[in-house]
Amino acid sequence: MKIKLLIDGGDMKPGPAVAQQLGPKGINMGKVISEVNEATKGFKGMKVPVELDIDEKTKDFTIHTSSPPTSELIKKELNLEKGSDKQAEVKVGNASIEDIIKIAKVKHPNMLEKDLKAAVKSVLGTCASIGILVENENPNELIQKINQGKFGKEIEEESTETTPQKRQNLNDYFTNIKAEQEAKAEAEKLVAEEAEAAKAEKGKEGKGGEVPAEGATSAEGEAKPKPKPKAEAKK
Repeated sequence: MKIKLLIDGGDMKPGPAVAQQLGPKGINMGKVISEVNEATKGFKGMKVPVELDIDEKTKDFTIHTSSPPTSELIKKELNLEKGSDKQAEVKVGNASIEDIIKIAKVKHPNMLEKDLKAAVKSVLGTCASIGILVENENPNELIQKINQGKFGKEIEEESTETTPQKRQNLNDYFTNIKAEQEAKAEAEKLVAEEAEAAKAEKGKEGKGGEVPAEGATSAEGEAKPKPKPKAEAKK
């Protein structure tokens, strides 16, 4: 019997879905959780695919873990909570090529790519899909440059350490990008608010604006008659 799970690394908790599968089989839930957390503690803060291979006769089980999704590894490496939902317009991080090589080395055993260079390009593709710059560049454009030989030395030597000075330069560049994005978003918000205000004002005009004063000409061009004075009562 095999059960596939996607759990928080090092932080699996009891849940009804798993309990319903393990309980009737007499499998010790506490032991499963403890061993899964031990096997995945190196991936804290990330979603980790786990497969439990259970022997229903002996009640023994084997845990098989896969590396987390590439997007999870990228976010973990750059200390990000989430990627961008407008990846073409809004960037959320700036990675070094060493970061990408590090992630590619983790993912390569589970990938179909034949070598590390191909794995690096695959990770770059994921960076593009979640709004991550790499070496201050669009990852898709960087893939073409890698095909032409850029970063060949770093990939061949499997470099995974980013120098403090390089990290600072990448962060400074992204700080400027972020400021530009925020200024653009604020300007777009202001334009939208002005358009909404103009629309509301136009709507008021369409309804005739203020109510005409007594005796003023109506929309049909006729003056509203003044009420006749009441006749004085005879003494």
